[in-house]
Amino acid sequence: MDFNSLVQQAQRLTNEVQNTEDIPRMERTLPQVLLAAQELHSRVTQSEMGSQDAQAHIMLGSKGIDLPKITQKLETLSSRKTFEPLEPIADTDIQSFLRNEKENAILSVIEEVHKETYKSAQKQKWDHIVSDWREEKVKLMNALIGSSQGWIEIQKGPEQTILNETSLTGRSCLSSQEMAYAKEVLEYNRLVIEGVLRPNLVQKFALVAEEFNDAKITEMWEIIKYMVNVMPAPRNQDPLRQRSQSGQLVQQAKKYLEHRYKVYMSTVVSEHLREAQLGGVPNTFNLVSAFVRLKFGDVDNLNYIGLQDGRIDGKPIWPMVFYCLRCGDIQAALKCLEFIGPGHEDVIQVLEEKFRKPEQRISSKLEQQIKMQYKRQIRNATDPFKRVVYCIVGSCDIHEQHQDIAKTSDDFLWIQLSLIQMEAEANQEILTYSGLQTMILEQYGEKHFNANDQPHLYFQVLALTGQFEVAIEFLSRFERFRPHAVHIALALSELGMLGGSRDVRQPLLSVDAEDPPPLRRLNLARLVMLYVKKFEITDPAEAIQYFFFLRNLLDSDGRNLFLLSVTDLAIECGEYDLIFGKIQVNGIRSRGLIDQFESVQVDPKAACQMVADELVKKGIFENAIKMFDLAENHEQVLNYTSILLSQVVSQPSKRGSLRERIQIATRDIKDRYDIDEVKCDPKTVSTFVILYDLLKFFDEYHEKKYQLALETLARINLVPFTMADLDSCLRNFKELRVEVCKVFPDILLATMDILHSQYRSIKGKGVQTPFSPSMTGESALARLREQAKALTSMGATIPYRMPGDTNNKLVQTEILMH
Repeated sequence: MDFNSLVQQAQRLTNEVQNTEDIPRMERTLPQVLLAAQELHSRVTQSEMGSQDAQAHIMLGSKGIDLPKITQKLETLSSRKTFEPLEPIADTDIQSFLRNEKENAILSVIEEVHKETYKSAQKQKWDHIVSDWREEKVKLMNALIGSSQGWIEIQKGPEQTILNETSLTGRSCLSSQEMAYAKEVLEYNRLVIEGVLRPNLVQKFALVAEEFNDAKITEMWEIIKYMVNVMPAPRNQDPLRQRSQSGQLVQQAKKYLEHRYKVYMSTVVSEHLREAQLGGVPNTFNLVSAFVRLKFGDVDNLNYIGLQDGRIDGKPIWPMVFYCLRCGDIQAALKCLEFIGPGHEDVIQVLEEKFRKPEQRISSKLEQQIKMQYKRQIRNATDPFKRVVYCIVGSCDIHEQHQDIAKTSDDFLWIQLSLIQMEAEANQEILTYSGLQTMILEQYGEKHFNANDQPHLYFQVLALTGQFEVAIEFLSRFERFRPHAVHIALALSELGMLGGSRDVRQPLLSVDAEDPPPLRRLNLARLVMLYVKKFEITDPAEAIQYFFFLRNLLDSDGRNLFLLSVTDLAIECGEYDLIFGKIQVNGIRSRGLIDQFESVQVDPKAACQMVADELVKKGIFENAIKMFDLAENHEQVLNYTSILLSQVVSQPSKRGSLRERIQIATRDIKDRYDIDEVKCDPKTVSTFVILYDLLKFFDEYHEKKYQLALETLARINLVPFTMADLDSCLRNFKELRVEVCKVFPDILLATMDILHSQYRSIKGKGVQTPFSPSMTGESALARLREQAKALTSMGATIPYRMPGDTNNKLVQTEILMH
């Protein structure tokens, strides 16, 4: 079949379709369909179009979008250039050359300004972001209390609005316990300032705690009293390193637990005197004998099953030995061992050596003999008291928990402390002090001791293992115990026994890679600031006493933390007069709270300067001027007074306004300072004097005392009143600082308004001229016109960019005078 017959057949089919209603009618002939298909195929498959364009065409086409029309619209779009290219010019066309150079210069300036503006905007943006992030970090660090999930609840003090209501009522945010501690802190700081022998702060705080009638708090301070009763370490040594190398804390912890258990046994025996049958000379042996009788009962009692090696007057011998050791009485234990049979001579010899030389370690040979005997015989003995005595005496089997005997945390801790050895021989497994600390803090932790329900118990275990920093941080999480935790930290810090953070920006509890594990460091500064935050607004005097403990610490910039804290306190509570004093009528600063620390190298002037600098950073210039004045920094007093004056000098005075307050302060400064002899930059002094005179000028202007205002302005010699004075006034203007220049538009407008008012008065009413009685009205008007012309010329000539309508107003007013 040839192509012609195929076309004829297709046309016949088309006619048949047109005559039927079953098949929809086609609007295109087959050649048209073929042509459209080929065109579409060429578009899809053309090599210039990438796969993404093809997919885009397919997607848009499926949505019914007219692709050819869209393509035509897109092709008509073109990016306009910002600047047309410069036309080529001939070398001899000077005018076109200059025009092109001018356009090039303008374009380069625009581009440079654009780049500088972009850089400046970026810098300001990042500075703002960094500043915000620093503030957020401070907030996070204040909230980040430690590695645990306990967060300190900081009670927010009353916020200060216009007036601090708490200051007016005298109400304190300190509780009775906190006030009792604060009084002791005040007395202690007084002794430090006077330079006399300072007392033991632990003893002082412990006496205060006894008044609270709280057994748990009293017990906490009793533990601290025992633990600090060691040989004082040199101040230049790190407390944590010294702590890990000394066995004194181990002995003190044992003494506390032994004394406490002896008191417990005495209480039990005294409650059951008939059954205990306590008699004889009051000593440990008789006390233990009565206690064991109560604990084990009669000879035939089943509790005796497993107990070995005989009895002493009907009481099992090894429990007697153990409880004598538990009370810390080695001599009583030796007395018990006199009744024992042969085979235990090594234990007796070790106890005798410990009794004679408690600080000296027993011979390694004797220790090895006991350990060998323990491995061969004692380990499998049925008597648990016998096993534990051998473990304690010879430091055997440090992994044995002795659960049959160690029923309480005190018993467990005492046994573990008894197993500690400071030195080890080769290939010898021992329990070290740091090993016990790791066991308590990391292996058992808060969950094992049910710390949230029994915080005093977990504090006790941590403190008795020499982990003061962790114990204090844990205790400070509980509102009830927080004051005691803070004062324990202060007392330990004053004794040089607290491991403080190396950087005051660290969290409350931190780990230092250089410290022996698992010791932590406590950020005392952060702890004190968190504690003081509660009452610093209502009780600034007490807050400063606590900040005094930070006097030997520096922040990251090397600033004294005590002065820095006082600075923040002053800005926060606004009690500048109370803290730093105030300038009296005679010009002498009265004493403030800061002056009581003057004898310990605390400079009140330096503190005032720090507060002033911080206020300047915050933009609180009014208070900054007062603090600069207290610091005797006259340069900054005049400088920032001038800055504030330039903002308000032209305003009308209103009662209670900023202008009125600045005016009062300015007059006080002017009266007290000898302007001619004050040690300042001459330009600073002259600027202050000019603005001071302008205060008077604008007051007289607003009071409509126009002639007095003109006389005041003439003395300042800022504006010309004749064309002859114009040049000298322009020269004077170039010497002025920006504070005066900012006021110049208001000066010109006010002066022109005065001249216009005088002009209208003379013109309309024919009143006497303000110049001289002999001057006629016309000559006076001419004089006023000349002055107005000089003002207008001054406004148009000065090298200062004034508001756009200033010159217009000057010209319009001058025209009204013609």
